[in-house]
Amino acid sequence: MVEGLEARGWVCLEGFLGESEARALAAECHGAREAGDFRKARVGRGPEKVIREDIRRDEVLWLENDTAGPAASRYLARLDGLRQAINQRLFLGLFDFEGHFAVYPPGAFYKAHLDRHRGTADRVVTAILYLNDGWVPDDGGRLKIWTTPGARDGPIEWIEPRLGTLVVFLAGEHWHEVEVARRTRASVTGWFRVRA
Repeated sequence: MVEGLEARGWVCLEGFLGESEARALAAECHGAREAGDFRKARVGRGPEKVIREDIRRDEVLWLENDTAGPAASRYLARLDGLRQAINQRLFLGLFDFEGHFAVYPPGAFYKAHLDRHRGTADRVVTAILYLNDGWVPDDGGRLKIWTTPGARDGPIEWIEPRLGTLVVFLAGEHWHEVEVARRTRASVTGWFRVRA
């Protein structure tokens, strides 16, 4: 995985989490949503954060180490191992991970964007783990990623959001979007960060 990140700036690994582990994480995600813990996602940062349903229509629940469920805690620990491996190979100085559960109800999408806010450099590597059992192409919700760093034209890859698949890419380099989901689509989405 780290070699792919180094060579291309992005990598997709099916089966990063085994089925039982991924299903447990999905159950925590959907349980929290049913309990009313999710909020509509916003765009921007700080006081300029606003709901823009013309840009994105997902719902999120931010993950905190001290309140995460058992499956989320195990996944966050696994991500820390990935953070260390990236640092050992690429010397990026990543020091933590911030992330959230993201749920796209039917009809939800997220237009093309970069994962680094304008004028910031703390988000360096994006990591998205998909939590969707039995996903088929007709369900939509694919991730579209432009494979040329910095470009929003040229070659693209389409990634199905299948259970246990992890996508990792350089946050400020690769434009990406989520096409309209036709069934509820869930993931853990987040960023390895450097100190601001």
